[in-house]
Amino acid sequence: MLLINAGAVDGDGGAAGCDVGDWMAYDKQVREAGILVSGESLADLVTATTVRVGPDGRRTVTDGPFAETREILGGFYVIDVPDLDVALDWAARCPGARAGGSVVVRPVADFAG
Repeated sequence: MLLINAGAVDGDGGAAGCDVGDWMAYDKQVREAGILVSGESLADLVTATTVRVGPDGRRTVTDGPFAETREILGGFYVIDVPDLDVALDWAARCPGARAGGSVVVRPVADFAG
């Protein structure tokens, strides 16, 4: 899974340093390579709300995804590739890795056995 974290948000609530054309081109490349399993862009990066439950069972609701970081999860791609090196190559091509953003590469857990 490629988890796309925006390093900054532009005036429209989108990832800074990437335009729609960049994302459309990357999406097309992933699809044409035949590796796309699924993927979604999350709604405006500034609309997130975080819920935490303390030891006493009370919940705390905070506007935004994380108070302690500026990175905001913007979306994800699940890709089917043979190994980590190929996944890292696709992550480096992702527009979300630019302009202070990052793409976290993690395997999806398989609990089936």
